[in-house]
Amino acid sequence: MRSASGNGFDSSDSFAVSGAAERTARLHDIPPSITPSHGDDSHLLSRIASPADVKALAPNELAELCREIRTTLLAYGHQHGGHIGSNLGMVEATVALHRVFDSPRDRIVFDVSHQSYVHKMLTGRAAAYLDPDRFSEVTGFTNPDESKHDQFVLGHTGTSISLACGLAKTRDMEGPNSGIGNVIAVIGDGSLSSGVAFEGLNNAAEQGGNLIIVFNDNEMSIAGDFGGMYGPLARLRASGGTAQPNLFNAFGLDYRYVEAGNDVSALVAAFEEVRDIDHPVVVHIHTLKGAGYDGEETHADRQTASASPVSFDSPTGVHPTDNVNHSEPWHSDHCNLSDHEPHEGQCEASHWQNPDAAIGKPDDPRKHYGKMAMAALEPRFAAEPGLVVISPATPGSNGITHEFRERAGAHYVDTGITESHAVAYAAGIARAGGTPVVATTASFFQRAYDQFFQEMSLNRSRVTVLDFLGGLSGSDNTHSGAYDVTMFSNIPGATMLVPTSARDYLADLAWATAPAGSADAPAGPAVIRVPGEAILAAERDATLLPVTGGQIADRPQSTSLPASASSASGGISAATVRGTVSVTAQHAGARHMLDWRVNQTGSHVAIIGLGNAYPLAEQTAAALSADYGITATVIDPRQCTSLDSDVLESLRDGHQQVITLEDGQLEGGWGEKVTAYYANHHVSDGSRNPRVLNFGAAKEFTDRVPLGELNERYGLTVEQVTEAITRCF
Repeated sequence: MRSASGNGFDSSDSFAVSGAAERTARLHDIPPSITPSHGDDSHLLSRIASPADVKALAPNELAELCREIRTTLLAYGHQHGGHIGSNLGMVEATVALHRVFDSPRDRIVFDVSHQSYVHKMLTGRAAAYLDPDRFSEVTGFTNPDESKHDQFVLGHTGTSISLACGLAKTRDMEGPNSGIGNVIAVIGDGSLSSGVAFEGLNNAAEQGGNLIIVFNDNEMSIAGDFGGMYGPLARLRASGGTAQPNLFNAFGLDYRYVEAGNDVSALVAAFEEVRDIDHPVVVHIHTLKGAGYDGEETHADRQTASASPVSFDSPTGVHPTDNVNHSEPWHSDHCNLSDHEPHEGQCEASHWQNPDAAIGKPDDPRKHYGKMAMAALEPRFAAEPGLVVISPATPGSNGITHEFRERAGAHYVDTGITESHAVAYAAGIARAGGTPVVATTASFFQRAYDQFFQEMSLNRSRVTVLDFLGGLSGSDNTHSGAYDVTMFSNIPGATMLVPTSARDYLADLAWATAPAGSADAPAGPAVIRVPGEAILAAERDATLLPVTGGQIADRPQSTSLPASASSASGGISAATVRGTVSVTAQHAGARHMLDWRVNQTGSHVAIIGLGNAYPLAEQTAAALSADYGITATVIDPRQCTSLDSDVLESLRDGHQQVITLEDGQLEGGWGEKVTAYYANHHVSDGSRNPRVLNFGAAKEFTDRVPLGELNERYGLTVEQVTEAITRCF
């Protein structure tokens, strides 16, 4: 999945804004100087403008085309990054699909669609992978705005079979006039574990008719593959597809097995056999994830990328590898994170590859704060047997390192790409008296919205949710976290904490995970929005917080972490955080955890900055002081579940304006609640009814727009906020 979005963004292929729809026509215009990388001058790929060109190749040219594609992917990964490993494994299958089927009349739906780079190359977009100047012309996922060969915008997982069922249903109802031929769902690379995939399989068998499900079995998910279905799948592979029980037969589906999933000729033959079939069939292909990486043994202390040019002693550049079937518990090798050292086989690092330019750079906020949280939780495992960290398949990109998982043992659970199950599972742990912590990306949690309401909040389950990549970011349109506050903060019974420093983040985590029965522990679930880029930048450079310099009043705290606590988990320890960090519930209790913090008392203007927008509040206050002599009140609300009426009432005296700043969707978000408060509590003395200005994001999807550009678009800059404030005086 993901970005599966493991993009670096697991998320997501997050690149510069592209304007893909307007530039589609240019994708066929490949400069003659552009050739496949690493010296391959055969030019087959540069001449592929549509699937018809694949069909026109001689049979003995298909392997050469696969080699050129693989070489191009390797070079693209070094220069640009992306979901390279899954695409390397799908080279032959994608070439065979377009050799046999007739897209777009035959509809091909790629699950997650991070597996679709090769499909894009073969449908007129090869230049976007060959020419570095044009890398931003395509998204990392299928997109109908780019090409008629793309059926859906898909960045999450498990839905291809359901979507394919819908396409096939309409075709069968409308008959020949539908314009739809074969319908093919391409699923795999971990996405079969998603619950909606099983719902799709169930429907497909009942619906009948032509439907071809290509299951790409590369023995991996984002990290390892987890769940009871993987044993039977392994036995199917070992038996050449004959072992029982057969998961797909159990659903009532026809089944074919192709062991040589990286043999283009074998795949062409298999797809020709099922083309125009009159009933649903699963074609199970066994592929090698990352096929084409050098296969070299990886060591955790290596600092350079391990991908290398394709060796030409192989017809398609696929190397032999023994990097499969590891005996260690995580079903993958010892890669530390998800983007450092990709190589063939069971390699977590091959899910998402950062470009070479990113090597050696500091951790992004997800990894930085994820490691910090795990370092705070790990020392508690010995004394708290019910404390469990749950990751629905995205550990590495969120700083849950391989080393941490090994040490955590049963205190860590990877449920696979199953967000709904993960939240319900956590609610069960909480009901039994355990302390579950569920960690994944904000946009992935959208899958579990029902479970947040029912199993978690309605049941007052003591679940802690770590919400990564919340707020505005330069991610693609399928992985944006701009809607997390509107989602979480409006769930009855849930508390959403929005810390603005590492110290507050760890204090919030300690309070939320206080063992069951602890005094002053929260009565229900708590969502902690993991700090983002603006907060981490301010932690690294205190001048970005010109009012406080990052020095704020301590909260009441109890027992603190020793300075040496768990520095082995990614190098984060209590010593990295200003002040002390509570490992149990604050004595001050829930009421004080929800109090807003006034970091500067002033007059005329009060600026309330939520979460990642808090540094902007201080910077705006500094600009008002320097340019206009106004000392503004600056407030960190620390949470977005409730309003601090004491603070809001105190602002009536001496403040003509209240400014709210949030880096998320404004409509239905947090700032409007402040506006509504004053509107609904109007007082007769008009001078004591401050005017409220809300700043936040529009209700829209954005696709790979840089964060700075989004802030400009939404007025979230010092200059724009200051201008709006002074214009009102």
